[in-house]
Amino acid sequence: MKLKDGKIYAFISFEEVLPQIVLTKNFGVIGIDTNASPLHIAWTELSSDGNLIEYGAISMHTLLEKKTKDQRKDYLWKLAHQIVEIAYQKGKAIAIEKLNKVKKGYRGDGKRKLRRRLSKWIYKNLLDKIKVVARRRGIEVVEVNPFYTSIIGMLKYSPNFLIDKDIAGAYVIGRRALGFKERLPKNYKKLLSDKEYLFYSLNKLEEKKEKLKTELKQEENIYKRRAIKKDLSKLIKDIKLLFKSLESEPSIHDGVNQGKEPQSGRLKSLKNTWQVLKVAVAIPLLGKSFTRDFSPLRCVLVSGDWKRMANMVSSSSEGRGDQSLVI
Repeated sequence: MKLKDGKIYAFISFEEVLPQIVLTKNFGVIGIDTNASPLHIAWTELSSDGNLIEYGAISMHTLLEKKTKDQRKDYLWKLAHQIVEIAYQKGKAIAIEKLNKVKKGYRGDGKRKLRRRLSKWIYKNLLDKIKVVARRRGIEVVEVNPFYTSIIGMLKYSPNFLIDKDIAGAYVIGRRALGFKERLPKNYKKLLSDKEYLFYSLNKLEEKKEKLKTELKQEENIYKRRAIKKDLSKLIKDIKLLFKSLESEPSIHDGVNQGKEPQSGRLKSLKNTWQVLKVAVAIPLLGKSFTRDFSPLRCVLVSGDWKRMANMVSSSSEGRGDQSLVI
């Protein structure tokens, strides 16, 4: 009992009897990925052999309307119950990212401020609540290493299945929970070994760098200048990464399609390969570094025809008055 401001508050603790875990990943999983822009949850249903069965999204935009901490807390509890109910009805375990291993930029989603706001409060609180509610329903929750789940999803599964990049990220989380590795598609391997393409990519990135430098000189607004400087700094790092891949090809032999997670000694090279691939295709083939539509990469993923994609991007840029190299 506690007396505060003339009111008596009672604090009660009790021991909770929890049921046995009956829904395990042996029956498949529901992969969960939370995204900042737009603010929503993407979920995927996977069979035990890693195949995509169903997917969906749950908007979280009403969370921004909650004025108090208690209102937001109550909203997240209801959301956790909604997610666990999906898993219960489908008879699946739940797969989530292990957030304490996420480093800056790893998730690759949206703007930095939105991602920081999401990961520091919303995502952590929601995942904690999902684990509590799932345990009370006898549902297993599998936490996985989150390295490059978004990048792998957007580059491999988004164009292949023609699904949203956030759904694709949730799919990768689910596959990782089931113990599957992600093999780099053969046409992406060829792309990273094609020096003609890598030089083309470097040329496009250099063009973008010069354009940003010009914008920086012409921009007088201090806040817009800061944004341009950040974009320019990131682009310079990307150019260095891609140039380094020309000097020594990144490791692309990342194992077979299933089994346990890769050895820790190979983790760095696996990350580097997917990061190089993202740098090599984002601006050169998609026309911008951040986009939600990765379906144009399907022709590269299926047939390896990057020149067709390059011509489409160049034609589109010329229509906007940009100077671009046409292959």
